[in-house]
Amino acid sequence: MRSRRHFLSLALSAGAAGLIVPRAHAATPAGPSPQLLEKARQALLTHGDRIAHADLMGIADFSRPSHEPRFHILNLTDGRSQSFLVAHGKGSDLNHTGWLQRFSNDPGSEATSEGSYLTGDTYVGKHGLSRRLEGLDPQNNNAFSRAIVIHGAWYVSPEMVATTGKLGRSQGCLAFSETDRQTVMDRLGTGRLIYAGKA
Repeated sequence: MRSRRHFLSLALSAGAAGLIVPRAHAATPAGPSPQLLEKARQALLTHGDRIAHADLMGIADFSRPSHEPRFHILNLTDGRSQSFLVAHGKGSDLNHTGWLQRFSNDPGSEATSEGSYLTGDTYVGKHGLSRRLEGLDPQNNNAFSRAIVIHGAWYVSPEMVATTGKLGRSQGCLAFSETDRQTVMDRLGTGRLIYAGKA
């Protein structure tokens, strides 16, 4: 176990040092903030026993407004990141400002939960093909029972940003554009870590 944790630590350190901004989003922040990256690194070490694949991880940087690509898939081998638009929950932004105001793990809150998630299997639900998430921390351990998942949504798109200056809101799920959803789901697959938080 010690050797696995050591490997995870080295992989994350190398990845963080080589973060490269994808050309498509060159005007946006280069991946997650250093503070959030450190939280994600600690989460990967803490939950290393549960994480089957440590080559990639997802980081949702909710320090940023919804009109920015703030969900980052980080390659822990070469440090490259790919960034996507992602919505936060209605209960996290009651006045629909475009900024996440608070996290909640409470059933019925329709809020985004902070913490570590394990990617699970896929299913077809009311939002089409979706991927289940399991909350690994006390502050998001209701994620599975709350049906907090990865799914596509009409209210997440560059066109929505251009029209309203922000994205719509989910019921706490990590909602992506219909165009990006498949890429995110395919790249992360099952058994990988997603960390959601603020710097």
